[in-house]
Amino acid sequence: MSDTILRDQPLQRPGPLSSYSVIGEVTEGLHRLLLDRYDLSGQPPRIEEDLKFVPKDREEVVYIYMYRAVQNPNLLTEKRWRPAPLDIPGYNPEGGDPLLYQRPPLIMDLFYLIAVHSRFRSDAERLMGWTLMTLWENPVLLKRPRRFVLPDGRVIDSLGRDWDPSADPDEEPEAGVNVERVALSLVDDLTIGDAINLFTIHEAPYRPFLTYRARVAMLGSIIATGDTVVRVPRAVPAGGTLPQPEIPGREVTRSGRIKSTGRRGSPRNPPGPPAHNLRKIDESTDNKSED
Repeated sequence: MSDTILRDQPLQRPGPLSSYSVIGEVTEGLHRLLLDRYDLSGQPPRIEEDLKFVPKDREEVVYIYMYRAVQNPNLLTEKRWRPAPLDIPGYNPEGGDPLLYQRPPLIMDLFYLIAVHSRFRSDAERLMGWTLMTLWENPVLLKRPRRFVLPDGRVIDSLGRDWDPSADPDEEPEAGVNVERVALSLVDDLTIGDAINLFTIHEAPYRPFLTYRARVAMLGSIIATGDTVVRVPRAVPAGGTLPQPEIPGREVTRSGRIKSTGRRGSPRNPPGPPAHNLRKIDESTDNKSED
């Protein structure tokens, strides 16, 4: 990447979002995986997202419906800006290039409901078994270099090259490119009652179903900014010692700890009403009650 592209960018201006479309790409990748791997008959099943769709008599349908998208609570991070994970050749912030910052990714869990339909129940169960095993053996939906969009609109990977979604990161593992990998995992997320309510809301007949989870990392904008200054007070002055706190009447050590004076304070009056006819116990005599 040339220095001109970076130095001509306006400062404090964020660029376009880097991965706002990853949710739709995961759904499309799931559709394409099932269609490309289908080998049961010459007629591939129809991929349908509308649960209330009623197929024809001899038409086999695989329903794929994303019913929930939530933020992963175990991977929450602060939203502060931090240096973008880019290793661009020729990029030199010390030589005048602006600093490239980006917020940490938003980690999302996407939940999919997969159901099948066929004219005969046995054919539908056969299609469900094939779908289950296909996703078990080929769970990866996306595997490509991660996409970064600079403030000037240029789309690159983490090494500064033009972003190619069809590139295989395994062909050059020594390059160290930042990889985006999205896989499916079989989960037990919906109960029978939840599934019945879901089908009822969509006015669709109840069908046996599977639930899957895909975890994605969504990247925001990259901002080109100038130098940032962080001032931290020195713990110990050069050639000196720790500053000594000034406490009237108390001595402190060189490390700042307060020395004990060894003197006891004035006796405290016991709480409550004033004492009447009270005297201390004399240990030298027997403690007998007086008449």
